[in-house]
Amino acid sequence: RHRQIERERERERESPEKAEEVKLKARFPHLGAKPGGSDLLRKRIQKGYARVWLPDAVEAWKPAELTKDYTPGDRALCLQLEDGTNLEHKIDPQTNSLPPLRNPDILVGENDLTALSYLHEPAVLHNLKVRFVESKIIYTYCGIVLVAINPYESIPIYDHDIINAYSGQNMGDMDPHIFAVAEEAYKQMARDQRNQSIIVSGESGAGKTVSAKYAMRYFATVSGSSSEANVEERVLASSPIMEAIGNAKTTRNDNSSRFGKYIEIGFDKNYHIIGANMRTYLLEKSRVVFQATEERNYHIFYQLCASSHLPEFKPLQLGNADDFHCTNQGGSPVIEGVDDAKEMCSTRKAFSLLGINETYQMDLFQILAALLHLGNVEVEERSADSSTILPDNSHLTVFCELMGVAYQDMSHWLCHRKLKTATETYVKPLSKVHAVNARDALAKHIYAKLFSWIVDHINEALRSAVKQHSFIGVLDIYGFETFHINSFEQFCINYANEKLQQQFNMHVFKLEQEEYMKEEIPWTLIDFYDNHPCINLIEAKMGVLDLLDEECKMPKGSDDTWAQKLYNTFLKKSDLFDKPRMSNKAFIILHFADKVEYQCEGFLEKNKDTVNEEQIIVLKLSKVCFFICLFICLFVFFISGQTLNLSPMTRPVQAQRDHKKTVGTQFRNSLHLLMETLNGTTPHYVRCIKPNDLKSPFMMDPMRAVQQLRACGVLETIRISAAGFPSRWTYQEFFNRYRVLMKLKDILSDRKQTCRNVLEKWVQDQDKYQFGKSKIFFRAGQVAYLEKLRSDKLKKACVRIQKTIRCWLTRKRYLRMRQAAITIQKNTRGYQARCLVAFLRRTRAAVIIQKNQRMLVARRRYQQQRSASITMQRLLRAYQARQTYRKLLYEHKVLTIQKWVRGWLARRRCRRSLRAVVYLQSCVRRMAARRELRKLRVEARSVEHFKKLNVGMENKIMQLQRKVDEQHKENRELSERLRTVERSRAAESERLGGEVERLRVAEEESRVKADGVPSLLEQLSFLRQELETTREEKEAIQEEARTYRVDTEKVTQLLHSPTNLDGEGRANTVVSPNKAQTKVGMQLESDIREERDHYQSLLSEYTRLKERHADLKEEMTISVITDKPGRRRTDSNYSSNESEGTPSSESAEGRHSLDAVDMSVLLKLQRRVTELEQDKQTLQRHLDKREEAQQDQVKNAEKQRTAGRAELDLEALKRQELESENKRLKTNLAELRQSLTSTSSPGPGSAPYNVLLEQLNSSNEELEVRKEEVLLLRSHMVRQEVLKHNKLNEDGELWLAYDGLKETNSLLVSQLQVQDRRHEEEVDELREEVLRVREENRQQQQFLSQSLLLPQEARIEASLHHEITRLTSDNLDLMEQQEKQDKMIRKLKKQLKVYVKRVEEYEAGGQMERVAPGPEPRSPVGITRKERDFQGMLEYRRGDESKLLKSLVVELKPRGVAVNFLPGLPAYILFMCLRHADYSNDDQRVSVLLNSTINSIKGVIKVKRGDDFETVSFWLANTCRFLHCLKQYSGEEAFVKNNTPRQNEHCLCNFDLSEYRQVFSDLAIQNYQQLVRCMEEALQPMIVPGMLEHENFQGVLGSKPTGLRKRTSSCPGEAVYTVDSILQQLSLFHATLIQHDVDPELIKQGVIQQFYIICSVTLNNLLLRKDMCSWSKGLQIRYNVWQLEEWLEEKGLPDCGAKEMLEPLIQAAQLLQVKKKTEEDAQALCTMCSALTTLQIVKVLTLYTPVIEFEERVSISFIRTIQVRSLSVCTSLSLCRKDNDAIYIYIYIFFFKYDHPRELAITKMRTR
Repeated sequence: RHRQIERERERERESPEKAEEVKLKARFPHLGAKPGGSDLLRKRIQKGYARVWLPDAVEAWKPAELTKDYTPGDRALCLQLEDGTNLEHKIDPQTNSLPPLRNPDILVGENDLTALSYLHEPAVLHNLKVRFVESKIIYTYCGIVLVAINPYESIPIYDHDIINAYSGQNMGDMDPHIFAVAEEAYKQMARDQRNQSIIVSGESGAGKTVSAKYAMRYFATVSGSSSEANVEERVLASSPIMEAIGNAKTTRNDNSSRFGKYIEIGFDKNYHIIGANMRTYLLEKSRVVFQATEERNYHIFYQLCASSHLPEFKPLQLGNADDFHCTNQGGSPVIEGVDDAKEMCSTRKAFSLLGINETYQMDLFQILAALLHLGNVEVEERSADSSTILPDNSHLTVFCELMGVAYQDMSHWLCHRKLKTATETYVKPLSKVHAVNARDALAKHIYAKLFSWIVDHINEALRSAVKQHSFIGVLDIYGFETFHINSFEQFCINYANEKLQQQFNMHVFKLEQEEYMKEEIPWTLIDFYDNHPCINLIEAKMGVLDLLDEECKMPKGSDDTWAQKLYNTFLKKSDLFDKPRMSNKAFIILHFADKVEYQCEGFLEKNKDTVNEEQIIVLKLSKVCFFICLFICLFVFFISGQTLNLSPMTRPVQAQRDHKKTVGTQFRNSLHLLMETLNGTTPHYVRCIKPNDLKSPFMMDPMRAVQQLRACGVLETIRISAAGFPSRWTYQEFFNRYRVLMKLKDILSDRKQTCRNVLEKWVQDQDKYQFGKSKIFFRAGQVAYLEKLRSDKLKKACVRIQKTIRCWLTRKRYLRMRQAAITIQKNTRGYQARCLVAFLRRTRAAVIIQKNQRMLVARRRYQQQRSASITMQRLLRAYQARQTYRKLLYEHKVLTIQKWVRGWLARRRCRRSLRAVVYLQSCVRRMAARRELRKLRVEARSVEHFKKLNVGMENKIMQLQRKVDEQHKENRELSERLRTVERSRAAESERLGGEVERLRVAEEESRVKADGVPSLLEQLSFLRQELETTREEKEAIQEEARTYRVDTEKVTQLLHSPTNLDGEGRANTVVSPNKAQTKVGMQLESDIREERDHYQSLLSEYTRLKERHADLKEEMTISVITDKPGRRRTDSNYSSNESEGTPSSESAEGRHSLDAVDMSVLLKLQRRVTELEQDKQTLQRHLDKREEAQQDQVKNAEKQRTAGRAELDLEALKRQELESENKRLKTNLAELRQSLTSTSSPGPGSAPYNVLLEQLNSSNEELEVRKEEVLLLRSHMVRQEVLKHNKLNEDGELWLAYDGLKETNSLLVSQLQVQDRRHEEEVDELREEVLRVREENRQQQQFLSQSLLLPQEARIEASLHHEITRLTSDNLDLMEQQEKQDKMIRKLKKQLKVYVKRVEEYEAGGQMERVAPGPEPRSPVGITRKERDFQGMLEYRRGDESKLLKSLVVELKPRGVAVNFLPGLPAYILFMCLRHADYSNDDQRVSVLLNSTINSIKGVIKVKRGDDFETVSFWLANTCRFLHCLKQYSGEEAFVKNNTPRQNEHCLCNFDLSEYRQVFSDLAIQNYQQLVRCMEEALQPMIVPGMLEHENFQGVLGSKPTGLRKRTSSCPGEAVYTVDSILQQLSLFHATLIQHDVDPELIKQGVIQQFYIICSVTLNNLLLRKDMCSWSKGLQIRYNVWQLEEWLEEKGLPDCGAKEMLEPLIQAAQLLQVKKKTEEDAQALCTMCSALTTLQIVKVLTLYTPVIEFEERVSISFIRTIQVRSLSVCTSLSLCRKDNDAIYIYIYIFFFKYDHPRELAITKMRTR
């Protein structure tokens, strides 16, 4: 020791810094090295930077921070807790161990614990606590383990929407979830062809059963079954049954599984569920007869008691659960929130679903009820060694009745036992204790048998006849248990956990080793805890289990002797075995999790699991057939509706007793079998943690959590990871994150070399990192060090930015203050001057005010005196007037009173007199009445009176009867009238209803017309403006005409003046020349008329040839379609123009002819332009000369006449030339005829064809030349006609000449305008080409700039992808050009046919000319083709529907139809076939055609090419087009009101197809839904990578460490998608829909659906991924949304409603970027997020994770404020109906659309 100290001192003297570094490294092994020796340690420890964890007895670990510099050699650390408490932490002088360091705040709350820089127990515990308590997240990854914490309340994260969200995703792409583990297992099974297993473990109450149940639900939902048997429902139905018979309430869990199970879910080759199989382990049978306080028996017993009131359960004689001993021991028969009666209904429903009918269910319930009664059987003590049961025990009676056994036998063998020796058999009585034990053993045995039978039957119901291809096993087994008293059950449970932990350690070590070997980095053997010695202690030869079995075989074996054997065997030989100090009946085993003390009492009895054999024999003699089958150990296949007929006399023969295995041996064998199964699969681990023992939601007890983390192996996983390289980064991720540490010159094209240079610069110890093939591996703590460097660099940059900004702000403030001082001085001086001026003004104003005030006072005093005098006079006069008025009023009232009093007195006297008179009259009349009464009484007593009365009564009765009959008659008449009125009213109501409907239609029409009024008004105003313009032009022209006439008159006068002067002298000399001149003029007129006729004939011939050219062009199109290779027409496609078709030429030859024609046309156009320019100049010069000639006309009259004759001669010569040219053409036609007769079928390339083509070109040129000459001749003839006399007789002749020149000039101008327009079009095309080239150049530059930021592999992939996209677009352009060339070839072929027929016609005309005698006609007769009236129908043979639809629907390629033909062509053809069937009045043909069409379209969409977007969109467009045709030509008023008369003629006339219209409407809806599915399938894989994962701004903020979460990517070679990929896909969709002529409204709806899918998938993934909720991702999302909006603008769809679909996503992105601290922020946030629900806002805020240290987490108080405010503010619904719904399809109504452009009668296909 002294020598070592001396060496250390010598090293310190030589290199004190190095020695200090060695010491610090030894004391801080978890800090790691850094460049510069011990700089990092000094900064972390000596400068008080470090934050550490301190152990605590209550909270396990407490956070603290150094407050005092630490120097080597100190024995204590000065720390400060978070609550401000200062303390000193003592350092152990022996170990010199320092407290563990805390992770940076940026790493707290990570999804994967392996992403933490410091991996140790407090870091793991703190990360789990932050996620569970603060973020309410129950799942966390720990490498390959999923840690699940029981929340103790229902949380909405297991819906079908969540399942769909996790389906198909990689395990690390989404937040941790049990569904992610299940998806990974399912994916690896399909990818690796290897069985999988999910191991769910944890202590009671941790949530194992729920996790296993959700995993099975995920498999059942995602995979489904391959048949209609609904296997997945039966698999899920087994859960309520097993929970009822195997789960119970314990002190730790209300639904604790008291057995272990391993469920194998089988899959076929298509990975659909086909069946399942279940294995159970170690059922807790003792719970049937005993429960601890606050615990319950198995749920099924309480469900039976709760359903005892049902009629079918009356024979069971059940009651309340408190009445039975087996269910009332725990004192807690009711579970809060659980209705046992409802659970019983669920259990029975599950039994029925699994094939157990009502009969066998009642047998099961009968046995369970018997067990309850058996538990109430009381055993009476007869003596110390004997016991008895009373003969009238009611519960035993019920038990025997339910079990079908004899009461005497059962009561006897419950209290006795049979002992057999070699020679004799004894019956021995049992004591009360042994009898009760025997009764309980029988109950446990029966329940175990029943449990096994149910499990076997479930397996039989889930077994499939199809061969199992693979399976996924779900193991739900008990975790490590340690209680105050641990018995045989805890021993077996911990033994099983030892085996599972061993398998887990080996698997984790294997994965680590594979990762290092895959990356080709050097690695050393990682030391991990091996629990093989503990397992050998338990299961090896002469281990604990062997000694237990050996002791069970001993006749007098006991727990005490077995304990002594354990002490003697292991006490001093094994370090894992120990003996308690104060007990000789217990032993201690050191398990991997903790030391456990086991009590030996009961081990032997539970291991033997014995039951009285005579009791079993009595049960086998039962009368219940089901019970017999249960105990003879024969599995019976029960079929619904059948019973097993076994007579009571038929009893099974007792077989020889087999050697029974002990429970320990059975459990060990089943555990070995389980381990073999697990080792043959790929395991996935789920560790369930119980956060607290109070079952409080989202509350964590740190001590309990740490205990379970140690027990379940999570910390062992952390330790293994920390021993190697726990932190792993890809090169691109490292570059993006730590680019701030690099300078521009350090960045190389090779990302790997760049990262290597950076690490070598900042971390000099190369042992702290390793470079793999695709990743960089770091030791523990290195990521935290790099994060600190990055943070320091960013802080320095922030300080520099702040310095610059503050300098700028200070200078700006100084300049502002200087300017303010100058302004203040200026304003102060101005203020002082203004004050002086104001003082002077106030002085002058005061004098004026005093003057006016004094005047006002005097005037006011005078006014007051005058007003007082007037007031006094007014009051006095008013008083006098009131006195006079009162006197007059008094006198009037006195008179009125006197009048009314006197009248009242008179009326009173009159009333008295009247009453007296009335009284006297009444007295007299009373006396007369009494006398009359006496007479009547006398008459009444006589007989005659009675007769008279009866006669009157009979008459009255008859009269009444007649009245009744008349009344009945009247009633009938009234009822008939009422019916008539009702009928008339109904008819009137129907008429009024029709009138109302008509008025509604009229109202709709008026509304439509009212909508069209503005457009009509606009047109009217436009027409008025044009009319005004026309009027102005007309007035201008008239003004010019008037001016011209005036000029003409002047010229005429000038011409007449010299003629009149010498007219008299020359009268005699002119007479004779005038006659000759008249003859010459007549001859010229006749020649001009002939030329005119000839010109008109040429024009008619030109018109006829032009019409013939158009007809032949259409015929050529039809022939090309008919003769195109691969497009042969069927019998039903023959048209009426079959005779006009000719074979088509080769494509190459047609293309050659096209080039030739193009060059000839170009040269001709150029020559024509030159000639037109020359003609224009000639005409201009001619006009100038003519004006000069008009002035000299009198002098040169003779010369003009001579010139006129010469011109006439010239015209005659030209006419002769035309005639000779005509003859030459005839000779050429004769030659062509001879060549055609020599060749039967002239084709392209042949001699006749070439000759014809040359003649065609020459004839066209000659025709143009002759046309020009005719125009010139016409102008000359008009001029000659005007000037043929010496004088102009009328003004109109000169005007006619002017019109001719004007027409010629306008013709030339129009031709020049055509040339100008062509030139402008060519210039526009060139400009568009330049813009396109510039756009391509910009895209190339953008792509190069983006690719430079990518790594080499990604850059190559991106460039390949870009090149493929460019080549695809070029290929499409070339295809379009080729199609245009094909169209031109067809056009030329059609022209060829036209000219061939023209040759034939000319030939026929020439023959007629040769035959016909007489002179040659002056104008040839034009032969025009008569237009045919097409009916728009296609005829096909009966039975050819299949051929027609095969060619038209099944084998049709949408791209060829959309590019080469008319959009909607199949729909038009089918409708024309339907019209012919309707025209034929063949209902069978109509129904067959329509049904076949529907089935063919469905077959194409659903079976063959349902996943092809182009096919689906094509048939959606054609289905809608066909539906529109059915409506438009149905003949109904609602659809034909906008048709033309020609269209109404083509309406269907014989059948009403309204029902088929509904069928086609449903088919269109199905096609639209399939279109949406195709869009979703194409967009789904692009949305999340393009909208969330891809970073357009690489290196700006970087990403956080990710740990091992991306370790199992199922698609390693999948493409990298960006938002450009999404835009390209959207453009492809849009272009396809446009190409197929889909309705515009339907296109808009499709775009809305696409944007809904993008928004919902992006938002739902954002809500499920914690790593995506950050400020930088919000920026990225907003940029991507902007690009989508730009795409809408580019496509002309800004107002289609798609932008509104993106509103929730925009608000979510804004939510990630806004400030989130104060209440004002909360108010603004609630107002802003109107499209998000409260749950979504809270979810985003909860998941918000800072990526850099400058960001802050959202506080819990702020989230609660949002929750409170959002209840009243944010009331709008979310985009998705639930939290994750991306499959919602918006409803679209297919509106009727008129087909105006393509009328059926004039389509390009001329058919009949």
